Parts: sequence; C-alpha cells; structure tokens
Amino acid sequence: MATVELRFSALPEHVRTARLVAAAVARRAGVDEAVLDEVRLAVGEACTRAVGLHLSNGVEAPVRVILTEEEKKFSIEVGDESPTSAALAPGSHPEVDDEAEGEDEMGLAVISGLVDDVEVTSSESGGVIRMSWPTSPQPLVS
Repeated sequence: MATVELRFSALPEHVRTARLVAAAVARRAGVDEAVLDEVRLAVGEACTRAVGLHLSNGVEAPVRVILTEEEKKFSIEVGDESPTSAALAPGSHPEVDDEAEGEDEMGLAVISGLVDDVEVTSSESGGVIRMSWPTSPQPLVS
C-alpha cells in the first residue's frame, strides 16, 4: 500500500496544486483515464470546503490530503481541523449560518455526484471526506 500525504496552508490558490497531485497519483495508481476529471473535481470541491472552513473559523493548521493506493482501489481523504465541520455534517442541525450551510451542502452534493464511494465524518476537532475509486491492474513493464 503506497501513500502520499499533502499538507497545505488554507489558501484558495493551493487547491489547484492538490487537484494536480491527486490526478497524478490517481493515474499512477491505475484509476481509469475517463475518471481522472472526476477525481480532480471531487478533490477540488473537498479542498475548497476545507479551506473555506479554516478561513472562516480562523484555523491556522494546514489542510490534509492523504492519497492511498491499495490493491483494487485508490482513496483520498481530505481533512480539516475546523470545529464547524461537526455543525455542517450531514444530519446535524445546530445553529449554523444558513449561507455557509447552503454552500457546504452544495459542495457535498457535487462530490456525491462525482464519487460513488464517499463518506463524510466529523467531530469537534475537524472533519474528513473520504472518497475512493476502483483501479485497474497495472501492466507489467519489461
């Protein structure tokens, strides 16, 4: 199992870098070429969400992206350290700014539309969006 971990300052301009790294690692892991745009878009949405949560809550910790290549699947985890993640988790109903909640729901809806296997978890210390895609066996190189 190969893993690549990326941490970046919560700045919107770093989201593009995360998207490019995710696509490159996904390609190497054997994700179908036709799905790479979906990987890029899903990672972009998840990272944009994490950056927004960090900026709106004054969190200075970096956003975490963990890319893992397993035998038959490629997975990505995008983590934030925002206490608001728990408030925005699906099914929770605490007092949250309606605009922030609407943007968050839209981002999660986009991700769910792009990725068949997605899981959103959160706690008071932050949240994680886990996404995975099937991989094809790599041809042997002689």
